[in-house]
Amino acid sequence: MNIDELVTHYIAFRRTLGEKCNTNASILRAFCQAVGTTTAIAAIGAEVVVAFLNGKGSITSAWFKKYQALNGFFRFAISRGHLSEAPLPKVFPKQPPPFVPYIYTRNEIRRLLDAIPSAHDYRNLIQPGTLRAIVLLLYGAGLRVSEALNLSIADADLPNALITVRDTKFFKSRLVPIGQPLVGVLTEYAQRRAASHPGKDKESSFFLDRNGIAILLQTMDKTFQRLRDFAGIRRSDGARFQPRLHDLRHSFAVHRLIQWYRQGADVQRLLYHLSVYLGHSHLRHTQVYLTMTPELLQHTGNLFELYARKEDHHA
Repeated sequence: MNIDELVTHYIAFRRTLGEKCNTNASILRAFCQAVGTTTAIAAIGAEVVVAFLNGKGSITSAWFKKYQALNGFFRFAISRGHLSEAPLPKVFPKQPPPFVPYIYTRNEIRRLLDAIPSAHDYRNLIQPGTLRAIVLLLYGAGLRVSEALNLSIADADLPNALITVRDTKFFKSRLVPIGQPLVGVLTEYAQRRAASHPGKDKESSFFLDRNGIAILLQTMDKTFQRLRDFAGIRRSDGARFQPRLHDLRHSFAVHRLIQWYRQGADVQRLLYHLSVYLGHSHLRHTQVYLTMTPELLQHTGNLFELYARKEDHHA
């Protein structure tokens, strides 16, 4: 059996288990192209695999993502009797330092919003009002970019201040309550949308470009990069990536935690609710936000000091 046929069988198998398998499918299709789609699975050597893993640039976290995808595929091939051993490297490169999301300050959020009219020109598919509504939704409700762009009209129950996020990253749907200021922003956008693009049914995309078409992720990314540059927001820590759209979600979580600490709330208890709100599958995915900024570290350090003092008192 050739590599292309077996990859097709493997992807179908993973999807029968309920996985989307989109990322791994993309990696494996790229691997097929690299080795030749008609190459027999048994003829693939370790040197070809290493070349695909290493790519042309420096080693990044993508190496490990590709390795995991290939490891799962080759294990499948072995279980089906097509291979006796996976042609994977036995020695791993040094793992690069973990990527640190950028946490926008509240002032930077204001600068982004203020820069929207200046950043717009005739080539932009995303109108200023639409861009403003999306940025505020990402920051105000902590949605993933894909979740916001996939919303339909029916998903935005604005009279009841509820957003329904369907078929998310972890195959779950969830209800996201939103505050009245954000309801006002989205209602204003919805009214303009209905006037400029009448006749759309409730299953059509909530956010549309100027042509009345659902907004593509790459279009949103490019538009935001232009906006970020106009706002003059850049990283100064030498990180590989400049502040991203997805960092608005991280900023939402961190700012919410800081506000709870300032209010003296029981953050450990509320962290579970934040995890559910964000659509995380495990609490540990939310706990990483506790160490993202010096202010949060200071708050958690102060609480630990109080705890330690109580322990000393009872000793």
